[in-house]
Amino acid sequence: MTADPDDSSGPRILVVGASWVGDMVMSQALFMALRQRHPGCRTTVLAPAWSRPLLARMPQIDSAIDLPFAHGEFNLGGRLALARGLQPKRFDRAIVLPNSFKSALIPAFAGIPVRTGWRGEMRFWLLNDIRLLDRQRYPLMVERFVALAYPEGRPLPDPLPRPRLHADAERLTALREQFGLDPGAPVLALCPGAEFGPAKRWPERHYASVAGTLIARGWQVWLLGSARDRDVAAAVIAALPATQRHSAHNLAGATELVDAVDLLAGADLVVSNDSGLMHIAAALNRPLVVVYGASSPAFTPPLSERAETLAIPVDCGPCFQRECPKRHLKCLNDLQPELVLAAGERLLANG
Repeated sequence: MTADPDDSSGPRILVVGASWVGDMVMSQALFMALRQRHPGCRTTVLAPAWSRPLLARMPQIDSAIDLPFAHGEFNLGGRLALARGLQPKRFDRAIVLPNSFKSALIPAFAGIPVRTGWRGEMRFWLLNDIRLLDRQRYPLMVERFVALAYPEGRPLPDPLPRPRLHADAERLTALREQFGLDPGAPVLALCPGAEFGPAKRWPERHYASVAGTLIARGWQVWLLGSARDRDVAAAVIAALPATQRHSAHNLAGATELVDAVDLLAGADLVVSNDSGLMHIAAALNRPLVVVYGASSPAFTPPLSERAETLAIPVDCGPCFQRECPKRHLKCLNDLQPELVLAAGERLLANG
């Protein structure tokens, strides 16, 4: 794709980034689109500090600025002060990914000339390139991100850019040594957690069934996630036969997010809920099976050709709720391990 004729000056662009891991990974498609449209642009991302190591794995990002506020914190004075600090950087344009009112304050206070974003929470006076979302035109979240790189109504590139994170092979070797992981056996990476809530989590017994089948074939299992997922990962291991548990390694909470990037890069197959780690695995182009419960692959699919998504049609879903309103979790309980194993075998057979 060629750049627009007036893009040779290399605009300075500030992106107010997403607050969730998966959304931040998907936003790399926006950064790619910006680099395609403006080859000389300099892109800075304003986002929570946890995202800085992840952004460092995206070559389209020139710099990152930490957003020093807790999730949901307003802190008007702090936002004013941060905006004043941005003024000397003389950004030409801001793109605001979150839909909240407060996320649009800093670019407006900093006096950035062009401020782009979806309408969101009553931000008419904060954004001056405000878009009204057509959900039918942009059904995918990644499309909604990429659309903000273009003038309103401009067709999106086809195909869309796909996030592609950089992995560090030397760091993977060090992590294998650190955690005593077998460098030779094939790796099944399981991501059994979901920050959103239990209505996204496939049952531990189903994960254990998949793990046990592959361990019996000589595989090792790495369970990844945050500290909040450690108990869920431990429950998966506990559901394995005692003779197999030594082949499963609970790394949830024992690694940083950037470590999970490199560990997932070393996986031969990944099985995951709809979660941030799922989007990381997709951006690393690993063979990936994703199980969906309360959410839908029609909104946040893995952006990879080496992925299969599985969902059970139910009359109450997808409900997009954190907990099952009917308390039966049929969408997850009825999604049997055999379906996941078959999908994994198809992916492995296709290389």
